[in-house]
Amino acid sequence: QVQLRESGGGLVQAGDSLTLSCTASGDTFSSHFMAWFRQGPGKERDFIATISRGGGVTDYADSVKGRFTISRDNAKNTMTLQMDTLKSEDTALYVCAAGLSGGNRRTERAYTDWGQGTRVTVSS
Repeated sequence: QVQLRESGGGLVQAGDSLTLSCTASGDTFSSHFMAWFRQGPGKERDFIATISRGGGVTDYADSVKGRFTISRDNAKNTMTLQMDTLKSEDTALYVCAAGLSGGNRRTERAYTDWGQGTRVTVSS
């Protein structure tokens, strides 16, 4: 099991950039593939991006492709989400997740460990 803690959220204006971090402890971080999900006000939790164990393979939701970049540093047990050109619709609670086994990595079912989230608010 890996414990996850997000940081970096805040209030920004549309068009701004923000970087979120997810710090892991406990189990071996590099053994897990990782992801970011978000839950907007009154919405279900949605997949944002995922990254492979070594960091070489990434996948993004269409809504953030070209604006967000997921990365990880296994030596520091951290994953980041660089968010550029933020829009009001990006307002949400951003949560990081870790998984060990297979499955569709765009779904919550693939992940066993979750953080509490960090809130991002984008004003227009």
